[in-house]
Amino acid sequence: MNLPYILPRLARRFMPAAAVRFLLRRGLIIRPGLETRSPRDALARYLRALNDAGISIRGRRVMVFGYGGSFAVGCAFLEAGASHAVLVDRFTPPDDARNRALLSEYGMYLTPEGDAVRPRTAYLTLIDGDIRQIAAEGRLAPVDLVVSSSVYEHLDDVEGVTHALAALTASDGVQLHFIDLRDHFFKYPFEMLTFSDAVWRRYLNPTSNLNRCRLPEYRRVFEAHFQDVEIAVLAHDLENFQAAQHRIRPEFLTGDPKVDAATQIRVRAARPH
Repeated sequence: MNLPYILPRLARRFMPAAAVRFLLRRGLIIRPGLETRSPRDALARYLRALNDAGISIRGRRVMVFGYGGSFAVGCAFLEAGASHAVLVDRFTPPDDARNRALLSEYGMYLTPEGDAVRPRTAYLTLIDGDIRQIAAEGRLAPVDLVVSSSVYEHLDDVEGVTHALAALTASDGVQLHFIDLRDHFFKYPFEMLTFSDAVWRRYLNPTSNLNRCRLPEYRRVFEAHFQDVEIAVLAHDLENFQAAQHRIRPEFLTGDPKVDAATQIRVRAARPH
């Protein structure tokens, strides 16, 4: 039994949501996403991948799925030429402190409202609801580009959310998702794959939810909803995979180390069905 892993996991599993938000916003113990830590680096990574695929954002409607409470990436997309940015996050409310700091740089896209900052609706749309419901109700015009970074691994309904995002993507639109396949207790990147579904869900799964989907499952889901899907493996961790392999449950193994030891992937999906 790996107590150095299990004890912190138990603590994280039963940590109150308010405490999690406190730690995330201060970067203590729990690491926030790239959009929050370094929005310009997040934008640069998206733009490199899009440029490599010959895709321009100029004049396009962009959705940042899981923006993390900071308006910075949406504003950066606008500054880089996008016509409108849709910021979606069902679980994280706007971070007023971070967003106030953006006024000096992105004041044309934002407006102060008391102690808070709100997007100017001509440039930014803010959505804090369930994207599945929003797609079903037809309340949002289609977007040309959907991007996310380290969001997909936290979804509790990968199939349903992908269906919704495909429905909200224009017929000639593109999606770009960076997905981290590691256990987010990063010292033990494959440890979560050693537990049964019942044990994981009841005792160890953090409140942020790690769905434990692997590369083949993401390929299956995206290919079900898009005609053109490209998945690139960005990183492997063969050493840690081989150390844990004898304990990993068979449902998470394909027999191909290039697939099973993948830790980070990039999904580009186009032409929604």
